[in-house]
Parts: sequence; structure tokens; C-alpha cells
Amino acid sequence: MTRVVVTGGSGKLGRAVVRDLDAHGYDVVLLDRVPSPDKPERVQFVRTDLGDYGQVLGAFTGVDDRYDHVDAVVHLGAIPAPGQVPDVALITNNVTASINVFHAARAAGIKNLVWASSETLLGIPMGEHHPPYLPVDEDFTVRPKSSYSLGKAVEEEMARHFTHWDPELKMIGLRFSNVMDETDYPAFPWDATPEAKTFNLWSYIDSRDGAQAVRRAVEAELTGFEAFVIASPDTVMDTPTIELVDRYVPDIERRADIDGVSSLLSSEKARELLGYAPEHSWRDHRA
Repeated sequence: MTRVVVTGGSGKLGRAVVRDLDAHGYDVVLLDRVPSPDKPERVQFVRTDLGDYGQVLGAFTGVDDRYDHVDAVVHLGAIPAPGQVPDVALITNNVTASINVFHAARAAGIKNLVWASSETLLGIPMGEHHPPYLPVDEDFTVRPKSSYSLGKAVEEEMARHFTHWDPELKMIGLRFSNVMDETDYPAFPWDATPEAKTFNLWSYIDSRDGAQAVRRAVEAELTGFEAFVIASPDTVMDTPTIELVDRYVPDIERRADIDGVSSLLSSEKARELLGYAPEHSWRDHRA
């Protein structure tokens, strides 16, 4: 059985990832500062401060009475959005945690590392410097606009170099859209206030599909660094997407047909290389 450590496994996405990996037969170890409110019974919890390299290295090499090795790391532990703490505190916390995770995995000989990057690298939130074309994909240079997204850009750049140092290493950054779960869906759709969701082009990702993307990334037979956009195939709106584009972002180049309520964040690369196949939509939870 493959043992996977999940940092930040008590958060919204983390809980879905832990449940999904456990349901698919993985031996899961949850690392966080606080326990999960709905941890599966056989999942082990180890209280860990990701800001302390010694604790991270210890958690990756083995914990007495728990386990003696780790096969893969899923790194989700971070302050999840800008505005929650002062800017420098945010980037210091998140980048320190990530460099500790990356270095500790290397020291422990772990070759399989997946972590949460972000849609914010794609020119989000929307503004004067918007993405160069629609639908948005991974083919243009990242354009962070906040300390949060700058930290994600630093993480991806670090990953490129870590994989250059070790050609057997796989590091996959998943650029998740805004994570939602069933508790969020009573507020959908957002047609009455579309401006509230222009910041990320009305996109989202169901936490269960985000978890599927993580599992497929763990299982992918790839090496080197890769980044993938992970979004649901539909928007948070009932309004046809092309109407939203014409109204709010008419000047962005369009490189493909925009049909129905399709997302403007393309996950095609993840479909092709990871086998990502989203199964959930807020539309399944209409009252």
C-alpha cells in the first residue's frame, strides 16, 4: 500500500483529498496544526508545524508508533488566500512551508510530490493586466498580482530547479480554481451579482474533483515539473459564458469556441496527461 502524507489535510480541499485517497486504498497520514473534523478512522494524524524544517523532515522520514517511511507527499498546507494576514507574513508563511516540504522530501528520498499551486498565477484577479487569451491555459508566463500569488510563482520556480537537480523527481503543481463544496452551493448561481465573480472569470472547482486531480497527479507516471489548471468544466453562472465575455471582457483574444456555460479556465492539459475527469457540479445540488 502506498503511503501518502497530506499536509494541510484538515482544510476544505485537504479533507476531500484525504477522504478520496483513503477511499482508493492509500495509507494516508494527515499533517496539520489542527485535527480534521471528519478524518476517516484509519487515517493517521500527526500534529506538525510546516514552518519548522526539523518537524517536516521528521514527519517525512518516520514517526515512532505510526510509520517508518513515506512514498509520496501532497502539500496543501498554506494560508489559502490574500487578505487574511499582512502580505509579508503571508508570503513568508507559505513559501517557508513549501521550501521546507520540498527540501525535506528531497532529503527523505521521496520522488513523488504534488502541491497546490493556484489559478491566481493566470492573471487573476482580473483587472488591467488580464490573461492574454481565452480560454486560459498553462501556455503563457505566470503573472502574479498579490503576495499570495507571488508565493505560488516562487514555489513553481523552485520546483523547476529541484527537478533539474534530480531527473527522477516528479513535482506537479495543481493550479486550483476557487474551491467549493456542497455547503457553498445554496448561494449558487451568481447571476444576480456576476461582478462578484469576475475576479476569476466565474470559475470554481468542486473539492471532490480537486481531490480526484490530486490522486491522478500522485498516480501519474511523469517526471520533472508540470503545472496544470484544475477547474470545473462549467461556471458558477446560468448566464451563457459568451454573454459574460461580451459584457465584461470583450477585448480579450478568443482562441476557441465558448459554448454554453463552459469554464474559461481550460483543464484540457490535465485531462490529457493526468486523466482528470471531473464528475461534480453545483448544478447537481439545486434546491
